[in-house]
Amino acid sequence: MSVTSLGDLSHSYAMRQRNVALRQDIDKLTTELATGQVADVRDVLGGNYSYLTDIERRDSILAGYNVATTEATLYAGGMQDALGLVQSLGATLSSSLITAGTLAGGANSHDTVAEGRATLDSMLGTLNLNSAGRYMFSGTAIDTPALPDSQTIIDALRTAVSGAATPDDLLAAATAWFDDPAGFEATVYQGSASPIAPFQLSQSDQIALDVRATDPKLKEVLKLAAVVSLADDPSFGFDVDTQAELFGKTGQSMLGAQDGVIALRADVGFVESRIDKVAARNAAEVTGLEFAKAALLQVDPFEAATRLEEAQFQLESLYSVTVRMSQLSLVKFL
Repeated sequence: MSVTSLGDLSHSYAMRQRNVALRQDIDKLTTELATGQVADVRDVLGGNYSYLTDIERRDSILAGYNVATTEATLYAGGMQDALGLVQSLGATLSSSLITAGTLAGGANSHDTVAEGRATLDSMLGTLNLNSAGRYMFSGTAIDTPALPDSQTIIDALRTAVSGAATPDDLLAAATAWFDDPAGFEATVYQGSASPIAPFQLSQSDQIALDVRATDPKLKEVLKLAAVVSLADDPSFGFDVDTQAELFGKTGQSMLGAQDGVIALRADVGFVESRIDKVAARNAAEVTGLEFAKAALLQVDPFEAATRLEEAQFQLESLYSVTVRMSQLSLVKFL
């Protein structure tokens, strides 16, 4: 009977191959235990990647929507803060104007006019704020501030209301100029007449944030602050009592104008609520996709640990055999 055996070189090569294979198994199993996912995706899926590809595609789409919802949240939040500041400025000025209007002959009209001018400056600065490089109240002209400085508006308004003899005449002429499409909007407003494009938050949800500086509710508070800034202008020749009358009338109007700004804030708040709901739904879908992917690729930790221990034992056994074989000699054999 013939006996087939491996030569020393072949045996050594076979041992090295087995060593490499066991080391690769150990590395693979160690990685799977650490990550909780299979290392060989192709083997688990049997070559069918369609389900996994669909999960990853959907996850990538949702990542894009996440950027959009984050941007929309910042934009709407910035707009809400700006409108809140405009409301606060108007409320403070209205209180001062009403007080000045009741102190006929005793009010310091210069200080009241200065407060009106400062309020106008602050309102314009607020409406010219931008969010992530976008001017929020300029429509599609997101790279342009919505309004110029207060002096430009006051000069334009002075020309439009020239000849006003009474506070009522001044207010009526100012209202006509601010409402006339060829007036405030054509000569002072620097933004676009077109609304900014809606934010696409999901496949079926998009929200629009169309609040421009030409909104009648915002024009009203700007008009009143600008009128106050002209109260002591020499071209009108108003005495102290007439100025006090103007302050009282603009103060009452400014107080009423707060309702309009509050309504704008409510509209933006509704949009913020929608953004939050869509963002929460998108986040829930992302979580669901992550669970589905994990279920598809997850590793049984107990099985992986058992296989790792077995591979380590086999590698140790291989080392032991290698050591024993390396100690063989002809003397020991004889």
